[in-house]
Amino acid sequence: MADKLPIKTILIANRGEIACRVNRAAKELGLKVVQAVSEADTESLAARLADEVKVIGPPQAAKSYLDVDALLAAAKESGADAVHPGYGFLSENAGFADAVEAAGLVFVGPSGDTIRLMGDKAAAREQAQKAGVPTVPGSDGVITDMDEAERLAGAVGYPVMIKAAAGGGGRGIRVADDAEAFRKLAPQASNEAKAAFGDGGIYIEKVIERARHIEVQVLGDGRDVVHFFDRECSLQRRRQKVWEEAPSAAVDEAVREKLCAAAVDLAKSVQYRGAGTVEFLYDDETGEFYFIEMNTRIQVEHPVTEMICGTDLVAGMIRVCAGAPLGIAQGEIAREGHAIEVRLNAEDPANGFMPFPGVVSGLKVPGGEGIRFDHMLYDGYAIPPFYDSLLGKLIVWAPDRAQAIARMKEALSTLKIGGLPTTAPLFTALADSADVQANAVHTRWLEPWLERNIDKLTKQGETTT
Repeated sequence: MADKLPIKTILIANRGEIACRVNRAAKELGLKVVQAVSEADTESLAARLADEVKVIGPPQAAKSYLDVDALLAAAKESGADAVHPGYGFLSENAGFADAVEAAGLVFVGPSGDTIRLMGDKAAAREQAQKAGVPTVPGSDGVITDMDEAERLAGAVGYPVMIKAAAGGGGRGIRVADDAEAFRKLAPQASNEAKAAFGDGGIYIEKVIERARHIEVQVLGDGRDVVHFFDRECSLQRRRQKVWEEAPSAAVDEAVREKLCAAAVDLAKSVQYRGAGTVEFLYDDETGEFYFIEMNTRIQVEHPVTEMICGTDLVAGMIRVCAGAPLGIAQGEIAREGHAIEVRLNAEDPANGFMPFPGVVSGLKVPGGEGIRFDHMLYDGYAIPPFYDSLLGKLIVWAPDRAQAIARMKEALSTLKIGGLPTTAPLFTALADSADVQANAVHTRWLEPWLERNIDKLTKQGETTT
C-alpha cells in the first residue's frame, strides 16, 4: 500500500510498547521504519524491530524524547517523510506538530492549531458547547484569580473538581468538598499545573459522585469524521486508567448513539485529522452524559476498539495524515463482541504500586483465540528506570462481557513475566470481584476497593517473581 501514499519512511518519536505497535502498522503499510531512541533504549524491542535506529540523546526524556531539535535532525538524517509521536511525550505538543510540518514532514496527528485548541481543556469545553455537546456544570473559561475561583465553586456547588486547563495524565487535579478545602487545594492544582505544563490556569467542574468514564474513538481526514463506537475506562487509580472495555456495558443503544454522534459533531467542528478520543462522564443516576476533554492522539486503550471493530486504527491514522481520504463510511463500521484491556506495569501492587525495574526472565506470552499482548519485552531485557512503568497491555475478546472476563483470567494465568513484580495480581483480583462481574463500578470505586483488598494483591507464582 505504500505506493498509494506520498510517504515511504516514518520516524517513530516514542518508545516502549507503542513504538512496537506503530512499527507493526507502518510495516503493514509497506513503510520503512526509523526508530528514535535514547541511549537507554538502544537494546529495546522497538530498536530491534526497526529498519534503522537513530540515537537522539541521553536517557533523560528532556534530552531525548522531548528534544524537538534532536528528533527533527534524526528525521532529516534518515530521510523520513513522516513522524509518528505515539502517546505521551510530544504527542499532544502543538509546537512539535508545527515544527514537523514546517520541516516539510507529515505529522501523524492533527494540526498544531487543533492540538492547541483541544489541548486547552477550558477552550475545548467552549468548543464543545459551540458544537452542541453537553458539558459538566462548571466555569465557562480559564480562571487565574483564586478569589473568583472560590466564588464560582460556591455557585456550582460542592464537591467540585479543580482541573488544570493545560496538560493531562491526572496532574493538576484536586477535589474540594467545601470552601475551606477549596482555598487549600486550588493553589496546589494551579502550582502543579504551572510546574508541569507551564500554565497555571484552572477551571472548575461539578463532581458527579457515581460517574462512568466513557469515551468515543474517532478518526478524521480533515474533512469527514467517523466513530468506532465507545469504550469504558471507569476503573482508575489516581485518575489513571488501569482496566478498559469496549463497548461500555453501562449504556443502552439509545445513549450510545447520542454519545457517538456528539463525539463526531465535536471532531467535525475542528476539522479533525487523525485518530482521537472524545471523553465523557456518564451519570449513572440521571442517564446524562457530559464532555470532559478530547485526546488528540492515539490512546493506550485503542486495542479494545480494534478488537470489536476489526480495524487497525494506527494504520488508519497514518493513511489519513498522509493525505488519504477516510475511505470508509459510518454505516460500514460495525462492532461485535466485547473486549477488555489491562495495563501491565512494572510495579508492586502489594507495596503501594512502587515502580520496580528489573531484568525480564522466563517470559511466556499467552496466545489463542481472542487474546492479544501488545508489549516491549524479551528475555534478558533490562527495564530502564527512566520512564513510565508500562510494560504492555493484555487484551482479550469474546462474544460477551462475561466470557471476556473469564478469558482475561485465563490469559493472566498463562502470562509469565519473571524477574520483577507486575500489576498482574491486581487484574486477577478484579476479574474475581463481584462488583466488576456485575458491572457495578464507577470512577471512584477502585481506590476504596484496593484498601479493602490489599491482601489479594500479593505476588503470584512466576508471574511476578
